[in-house]
Amino acid sequence: VNGIEIYSMKIDSKVTSRFAHNVITSRAVNRGNAHKEVFFDVELPKTAFITNFSMTIDGVTYPGTIKEKEVAKKQYEKAVSKGQTAGLVKASGRKTEKFTVSVNVAAASKVTFELTYEELLKRHFGKYEMFIKVKPKQLVKDFEIDVDIFEPQGITELEAEGTFITNDLQNIIKKTLSEKKGHISFKPSLDQQRTCANCSQSVLDGDFIVRYDVKRTTPDNLQIVNGYFVHFFAPTNLPMLPKNVVFVIDVSGSMSGREIEQTREALLKILDDIKEDDFFNFILFASEVHTWKETLIKATPENLDEARKFVRGIHTRDATNLHGGLMRGIDMLNAAHERNLVPKRSASIIIMLTDGQPNVGISNTQDIQAHVKKAIEGKYPLYNLGFGYGVDYSFLEKMALENKGVARRIYPDSDAALQLQGFYDEVSNPMLTDVELNYPENEISDLTKNIFKHFYDGSEIVVAGRFIDNNQNSLTVDVRGEGANDVLSYTTQQDAEQTAKAFQEQQYIFGDYIERLWAYLTIEQLLEKRIAATGEEKENLTAEALDLSLKYKFVTPLTSMVVTKPEDYDNQDGIADKPTEGTDIFTVFFLTFFSILFAAPQLSYQYVSQPTWYTSVDGDPHFIISVPQKEDAICFNINENPGAVLNLINDPITGITVNGELIGDKTTSNDAKIQNTYFGKLGIANKHLDLKLTVTPEKITVQNGNEKTSFTWLDSVTLQQEGLTLIINRKKNLVLSMGSGVSFVIVLHQVWKKHPLHQDFLGLYTLESDKLSEQTHGLLGQFFHPIDFSILEIHPGSDPKKPDATMIVKNKELTVTRGWQKDYRRDPKHGIDIPCWFVHNNGAGLIDGVHTDYIVSSLF
Repeated sequence: VNGIEIYSMKIDSKVTSRFAHNVITSRAVNRGNAHKEVFFDVELPKTAFITNFSMTIDGVTYPGTIKEKEVAKKQYEKAVSKGQTAGLVKASGRKTEKFTVSVNVAAASKVTFELTYEELLKRHFGKYEMFIKVKPKQLVKDFEIDVDIFEPQGITELEAEGTFITNDLQNIIKKTLSEKKGHISFKPSLDQQRTCANCSQSVLDGDFIVRYDVKRTTPDNLQIVNGYFVHFFAPTNLPMLPKNVVFVIDVSGSMSGREIEQTREALLKILDDIKEDDFFNFILFASEVHTWKETLIKATPENLDEARKFVRGIHTRDATNLHGGLMRGIDMLNAAHERNLVPKRSASIIIMLTDGQPNVGISNTQDIQAHVKKAIEGKYPLYNLGFGYGVDYSFLEKMALENKGVARRIYPDSDAALQLQGFYDEVSNPMLTDVELNYPENEISDLTKNIFKHFYDGSEIVVAGRFIDNNQNSLTVDVRGEGANDVLSYTTQQDAEQTAKAFQEQQYIFGDYIERLWAYLTIEQLLEKRIAATGEEKENLTAEALDLSLKYKFVTPLTSMVVTKPEDYDNQDGIADKPTEGTDIFTVFFLTFFSILFAAPQLSYQYVSQPTWYTSVDGDPHFIISVPQKEDAICFNINENPGAVLNLINDPITGITVNGELIGDKTTSNDAKIQNTYFGKLGIANKHLDLKLTVTPEKITVQNGNEKTSFTWLDSVTLQQEGLTLIINRKKNLVLSMGSGVSFVIVLHQVWKKHPLHQDFLGLYTLESDKLSEQTHGLLGQFFHPIDFSILEIHPGSDPKKPDATMIVKNKELTVTRGWQKDYRRDPKHGIDIPCWFVHNNGAGLIDGVHTDYIVSSLF
């Protein structure tokens, strides 16, 4: 591609006792006659830690070094301020994060990239799963996936599949299995990689998944190597415990449409799976809290039928009283136990689903956390499911972890109902509660978590630790848990000789794998504890996790890998950080102290005998301003003629400006008082770097001095150059980061080409606006500084659904109207409703000066 040939790509995975050590090696050559940029672009599981990276160019190796994040940042601050380094790791998919590094190499030069990452494979639904993302983006002469698995307990059910695997490719997957060893290899030839006989496009694009389980003759397995041990606990053939489930469901206005439909669909499927011995109830919260039944009830066929009718009737309304809904669920579960309404030997869980942020009743998230923790008192786990990107994920995660549960993001996609159901399936079969694995205190130090609230069928509990005496080679463990009929209690023993016997096939074992497994698990659990910790406890957990991350060379959220490159051809060093779930590119919007989003008109479709399209007469406002400390938003519209160019952002210090040109509908309807306008062209410039970016619904042009590069929206592009990172997500949006660290997301809205009225248009979202200077102004830029307002005298307005009120802002009294406006970040087609206070007359009284002050003569 573009003169760069990747002639070899190998993915080599070695798994020993669930711990996977993966090495991706890619070799490329510059076939052009000038120096060119070579990209190494891989996606790896979010659960993995990168441990090593190097580049070898014409025989010279440039290693990555792992340092404390703050040290790495300081070391490269100068380069960062010049816009010279690139963040190398980005959250990219549901399960993956993307590692990208590029280097300029001379004509005919060869470069070898090598990335190593490690992870502990978790057991779900009775299988360990290893996930490899395959996307070479071109035909590769020598492509190979090679997986070696060694399990001293013996392997059962080894399987491999790929989302891109056709019948022809299925035969190329070679699988061998002897008692303790498994081997998978996949090595397609050039012709087998082609999408068709003479095509140059590769069929290799998707997920390659290896699954297996181990033989279980005993409930657990204990292994001792070099002064460390690991203990795997997964009993089988135990009777299921009855469970008591309270579903706490957000039915506020923002859940309307597809989200509530998918929630109903998932709940109906879950009702099909609930067992007759289980107890359950539904609690719905909007502004008010509604319960289906006053107490938990048994899942008899009659009660389940009644529940299905109730679920089919769930509809959305009003705002989000999350605290009220959750506390009602906890109180109900507490009462059921106190009054013996549920079996004594049973497992209780709360599953909460929300897509927004609390804004009615108690809405301070720290207060909610404190109340919930006090009410649950560690008696049962709380599972928080966050629907989409509008949630405060870190709040949901903290609250779940403090209450022995987990948080999970539900991605707003066509399979959201399956995601919800899949999560329920994971926790639907509890076998034990209050599981404790006790080790002799005087023999073991640095033990990972060893007390677990629930053990679910098909999962596995893993505990690792270090012996105080490095030469000790035997261990006795007491295991205890509460089962459906009685207490499970037994003692297990192991010595190093037994382990050594099991490990006679030494060539499969890499290094001190049990020690690394212990370090991986310890860091993972310290980082998890750190999420909910504060003050000195948080500092201690951070110090301990950092110390281990550096010692074992893991890229974790506390460390960074600095990637150095040769100094010629304008190569810039880069920093690889580990992203965390709570701050992916779209949630940054809620986390920055103040950010703005720039939306667009809503298109409503009515199908009659012949399709007609219209926009609501008032048209949605272009501007929505989020005010996080108020947990609210202000919006306003600018009514100006098509062709007008408005100054949106102007920062004299960083040199960044953003201007937008308005377009109108193809034809104007005679009865419309005001013509709908949208943004049809955006111009983003950084005058210090002599960079200009022009974006229209047709193409994206980057001008660097006199050099121009153009792309269309059909391209998928990652472009990195001095002071600029541009990512184009084909037909959806583009993400642009500039010099100071400020980022913009431009969303493409496409309408039907033969549409009688509307044209394609653009939306602009600003992320990390705090990276701009305090002198930033413009229609949007002026709101990057904190703003405060208060609302008085809410009273009925001309529309019964939209009350009016008096807003005090900038020492002025304005009449404003409550309404819902569209945020198109998550769903460019339908948008998500955001409640806001609408300021009339082109934002008069809210914006500095009058709107015509912001009209400029041209895009640049």
